[in-house]
Amino acid sequence: MNKTVFIVDDNSINLTVAEKALRTQYRVIALPSAEKMFKALEKFKPDLIMLDVEMPEMSGFDAMKILKVSSAYANIPVIFLTALSDAKSEAYGIKLGAVDFILKPFSEPVLQNRVKNHLRIDELIRERTKQLLERTEELERLKNGLVFTMADLVENRDKNTGGHIDRTASYVQLLIDAMLKEKIYEDEIKDWDIESVVSSARLHDVGKMIIPDAILNKPGKLTDEEFEIMKSHSSEGAKIIDKAISRTGNAGFLLNAKKIAEYHHEKWNGAGYPYGLDGENIPLHGRIMAIADVYDALVSERPYKKAFTHDEAVEIIKNDAARHFDPVLVDCFLKIKDKFAKG
Repeated sequence: MNKTVFIVDDNSINLTVAEKALRTQYRVIALPSAEKMFKALEKFKPDLIMLDVEMPEMSGFDAMKILKVSSAYANIPVIFLTALSDAKSEAYGIKLGAVDFILKPFSEPVLQNRVKNHLRIDELIRERTKQLLERTEELERLKNGLVFTMADLVENRDKNTGGHIDRTASYVQLLIDAMLKEKIYEDEIKDWDIESVVSSARLHDVGKMIIPDAILNKPGKLTDEEFEIMKSHSSEGAKIIDKAISRTGNAGFLLNAKKIAEYHHEKWNGAGYPYGLDGENIPLHGRIMAIADVYDALVSERPYKKAFTHDEAVEIIKNDAARHFDPVLVDCFLKIKDKFAKG
């Protein structure tokens, strides 16, 4: 099917010449004004627009500004047709997003070749963009597959925490969504890849892979010595992820996972582990994960304890604000606590 080209010019002679030059190769729609162009855009999406600069009512420059703020039309290549030959006008048009300028009066061969070249360039860009998107989606599937596989390995070893990884990831999502809504730590999280952070939360206990089964699955309370070994899963998790970063060179997604694994047992008052960090010295990733992790641990049954009710778990977290947890995040948690109850 032939590509569609809009020619927009208030001069009927220019429209006739341009249409005659292009109609054998393209579907050409000639329009006498920018207003008519926008009406036509409601019915057709052209592959290229040729737009006169100097027109009554709405200039080509003003029309271009409207095109470029529209998600539907912003990617359509635009060539300006103009009698203006000064560098300032051309620079302004290029700044607005035009791909080319053609000076009037124009010849048929020039018009044909310019249109052919820009349509080919646009086609190549779209093909390359499609390939990159497909590649990105493939890498995203591989990344998620790796995360879920590693998370499954951890959960299959730890017989006491069935479903913990998926539940805590969903709690992290709830907290971050609420933080965005309430504008909490907005300067810090505005540039986060939220999906990546939530997905990487599944690796918060990856360090448990090195904990001996006798300790990891002990049916009773751990001794002090055993608990010290168990605590090492935070720093060991960071080491495991560091190795993955050094081998893959992918510090973006894995850095989220490292921060969550390494710091989710730190406490606001400095009494946590592995480093005894306090307050905002604890990376925000770890402070968010701490609430999600503890809530799930409280409402889940363990060999050494019964499950707390949702209300009891909420009260414990509330009372531990400014001791275990970031008080600002606890306030956020309390606003959405009912969503936690639904899992």
